[in-house]
Amino acid sequence: MKKFRLTMSRKRMITGILFISPWLVGFLYFYVRTLFMTGQFSLSEITIASTGGYRLSFAGLENFIYAFRADPHFKQVLTTSLFDMVVDVPLIIFFSLFVAILLNRKFKGRAFVRAIFFLPIILNADAITEALTMQLQMMTGGLSPMSEEVASAASSSTVNVGYYLSLFENLAVPEFVLDYIVGAVSRISDIITASGVQIIIFIAALQSIPPSLYEVSRIEGATGYETFWKITFPMVMPHIITNVVYTVVDAFARSPVVDLAYDTAFTDYNYGLSSVFSLVSTLLVGLLLIIVVRAIQKRTFYYD
Repeated sequence: MKKFRLTMSRKRMITGILFISPWLVGFLYFYVRTLFMTGQFSLSEITIASTGGYRLSFAGLENFIYAFRADPHFKQVLTTSLFDMVVDVPLIIFFSLFVAILLNRKFKGRAFVRAIFFLPIILNADAITEALTMQLQMMTGGLSPMSEEVASAASSSTVNVGYYLSLFENLAVPEFVLDYIVGAVSRISDIITASGVQIIIFIAALQSIPPSLYEVSRIEGATGYETFWKITFPMVMPHIITNVVYTVVDAFARSPVVDLAYDTAFTDYNYGLSSVFSLVSTLLVGLLLIIVVRAIQKRTFYYD
């Protein structure tokens, strides 16, 4: 009898499955189960029993009809969240790649500068955010009204770009391009805050590129522009997919539509309508991820 031997590709496939198996078990047990219950709640009217627990009454599509026809906030909040996500994700990806290229160069104090760019991730933690909020409240409580306004303006996460709009009025710049730039500048602090993990992933991707490729490009007389588009960018394309998925999920988790679903469930106690908000937004974000990843994957180069 012939001995059964695994090919190299199958060995890699088995290794990959074993590597993600803890995540896969948790995904199937927790997330899929929760997603099924969310779909069940969205088709039901939930009654909380006084002794604990809940009772489901089948309501059909009434919650979906109310969400899209009668609810005054859901469609606007969902559209705004998706639009902000489409605007912010490319900016975060390109900004992260640009900063990673700069931080990958050798210079004095490189470790300190890298820590500065990752600092917003630490400061964005819930415990740190609550501590800073309490400190700001304590400071403004003992200040004059004018000082309170100054502190409030300093804590704002947006930038007033009205002054700079006059610089582009006489230029032949399309209106949608100008709106995109204005939106990017006004959310620059949010973009920097959301780019810490992506920068680290891109730095790891840049350090994994074989130095011999850059040596060959220098010998052949390639410019820095050609080196970037012919070597650097194709080699980090698989990590761009990873960062896009992470950025979309992270933006969705912090979007107003999630807050709306939370308030609807735990403030208004309308669990069925809240489940509709969560289910619809999750499906739309998943569809957006599939489209974007498929579009990028067709142009992705995998280096063995």
